[in-house]
Amino acid sequence: MSYEERALEYHKKEPAGKIGTKLTKNIDSQDELSMAYSPGVAGPCRKIHENPELAFKYTGRGNLVGVISNGTAVLGLGDIGPEAAKPVMEGKAMLFKKFADIDVFDIEVDAKDPEEFIRTVKSLEPTFGGINLEDIKAPECFYIEEKLRELMTIPVFHDDQHGTAIIASAAFINALEITGKRIEDVKVVFSGAGAAAIACAKLFFELGVQPKNLIMCDSKGVIHTGREDGMNEYKKRFACETDDRTLGDAIKGADAFVGVSSAGVLTEDMVKAMEKDPIIFALANPDPEILPDVAKAVRPDAIVATGRSDFPNQVNNVLGFPFIFRGALDVHATEINEEMKRAAVLAIANLAKMDVPEEVLRVYKKNEGYSFGRDYLIPKPIDPRVLLYVAPAVASAAMESGVARKQIPMDQYIEHIEKILGPTKRIVRQMIKRITKKSQTRKPIVVIPHGYDHRVIKAVTQISQDGVVDTIILGSKENTLREAAKIGINNIDKYTTIIDPQTSSRAQEYADRLFEMRARKGVSRTAALQMIRDKDYFAAMMVSQGAADGMVTGLVKPYAPCAQTVLKVLGSLPGTTLSGTQMIVHEKKVYFFADCTININPTPEQLADIAIVTADLAKKYTDEPIKVALLSFSSFGGNRHNNASMVAEAAAILRQRDVDFSFDGEIQADAALNTDLQNKEFPFCNLKGRANVLIFPDLTSANITYKTLAHLPKLTTLGPILSGVTKPAHILERGASTEETINMIYLTADQAFSEGAKKS
Repeated sequence: MSYEERALEYHKKEPAGKIGTKLTKNIDSQDELSMAYSPGVAGPCRKIHENPELAFKYTGRGNLVGVISNGTAVLGLGDIGPEAAKPVMEGKAMLFKKFADIDVFDIEVDAKDPEEFIRTVKSLEPTFGGINLEDIKAPECFYIEEKLRELMTIPVFHDDQHGTAIIASAAFINALEITGKRIEDVKVVFSGAGAAAIACAKLFFELGVQPKNLIMCDSKGVIHTGREDGMNEYKKRFACETDDRTLGDAIKGADAFVGVSSAGVLTEDMVKAMEKDPIIFALANPDPEILPDVAKAVRPDAIVATGRSDFPNQVNNVLGFPFIFRGALDVHATEINEEMKRAAVLAIANLAKMDVPEEVLRVYKKNEGYSFGRDYLIPKPIDPRVLLYVAPAVASAAMESGVARKQIPMDQYIEHIEKILGPTKRIVRQMIKRITKKSQTRKPIVVIPHGYDHRVIKAVTQISQDGVVDTIILGSKENTLREAAKIGINNIDKYTTIIDPQTSSRAQEYADRLFEMRARKGVSRTAALQMIRDKDYFAAMMVSQGAADGMVTGLVKPYAPCAQTVLKVLGSLPGTTLSGTQMIVHEKKVYFFADCTININPTPEQLADIAIVTADLAKKYTDEPIKVALLSFSSFGGNRHNNASMVAEAAAILRQRDVDFSFDGEIQADAALNTDLQNKEFPFCNLKGRANVLIFPDLTSANITYKTLAHLPKLTTLGPILSGVTKPAHILERGASTEETINMIYLTADQAFSEGAKKS
């Protein structure tokens, strides 16, 4: 099957197309139906009639963008009409929703006349929070956008112009940094004078390129002051005084080439004629003005970007428009102005200098990683951090420049964005905030064994960039430096401390202390010295002796041996039952599963203990009321089997204790999670709603459940979180990702400081 045939099958698969609508409120009862429609809608209708701005409060307008086209310049297909443009517009809608959680109606308008198109779009203003114009041919697109921006009080953004300009500009300023060139000195030559080229050139001027140093060419040659053929008012703005008449003339001595034209227009001889370290943006799609390998064959010093994903430095609009609109919508901006565009450029450019998350590397199958440089000028479009960097930058610029109708404190806004990214990222960000607040005199220190593992190396590098936690990794420094270099991280010792237990000056001290602790538990002095060479024992002793505040291990060793080491050195808190909790996040709701890792067949007393420590843990990481369900295969005496009775006994023990959370059991999982079932069959149930802390009756059921769920789509996990140890110590599964390692390091640091485990 050809690629086009596969694409046709993809689009026609039921339901046809790529987007749909979904309900955001329940209408499962008569009362909810009456509120959703008549008579309930009368209230918000009256309020909006009194003040139209309240449409942003009582309707979905504030999160709704219109993607609108007349189909006159669709991709590389040209003027194919509005009906044929619809698949592209639906694709655009998908990207808005996927990357920034913005709802979209795609509207294809049968109107080639600019005035008719403008009237149509203007009349739709009450529906939308913003307008994304798409695939409208030049030069009409310039007039249409300018006029609509004048007439409308919501953002109007022609992505073919400004999206390309913003991403190309971010790549451009990073390329200048890498080559050491000053923006005010560089000579830039453009091939193409359509929507994208003109927008790029205008933004280059805003960033500091001097008009005298920019030459624009179209299919007829250089746009110069004496030329009349093929000119329009938009091209005339870029006419320059020059004797150059062809692209070949203009390119001589140029520092940068920006192509938004057609395949093959930039020749090898032209590339040879450019200045040292030429910057070549060949952005024509699907075939660039020159292929990167061809350009680099004649100029190895060249930095090359294209619009394609199969080459480095892809200039892709999806890196911009979803996040720019997110920021604009959230502050009810009246437009997307130059200040907001510049803010987006700088945010994207700066993000490229940060360590790249594991989830991005997996998609691109980039085991050796990415690092800022000639082949990595801008982030990848799927990098989830783009939303967190760009949207706040745009929102802040809108507020500072006076086009925002809503003012939001930036710390609150970042929390709002984190909710879009999902509860896990929000929880981790809250941890970082708490750590920062409590680390005025010093940072918490977390030690991680097995420093040669690539996940550990990436994790500590990324954590170093946040600057709120200090890390120590254990292992040979030589081996660690070598492994880090393999994934593009040089001088890893700048980001973390590396200690080798085999050569550490503190090894004997730790061995002596370990011998004292375990002397009557089967450990001789010689054995203690041998044990301390083990990275897990060394890490645990560092925590025990106050050289670190907590430890994160696992990753390369089975869970049980790691747990045994932690228990032998750190021990458990008196009166508690050691247990492992898995945080499960699904559809923005957080659940806590226990015990997933420690107790094979807990007693009723242990189950009660586990319920208490898990509830205490949950209070720190969710704002929702804690509802604990002690699970069984029966509900409230439905079966008299010993296993069910044991859970019922655990619930009875909890009733005798002074707990500050709602709970019940024994209860089946469906009754614990289904409020309607509770109300109908068990109206006496004390949960009064969906449980968010689930206590399993044994290790088998808990472990199987969480490991099954962990591999389902649209679900994330954090854990296992070890509760009941004297000091923070956690053990990751061997399949844990870099992101999971990072999250656990932050959780360990958060627990260390929040529990008052501070050193001078």
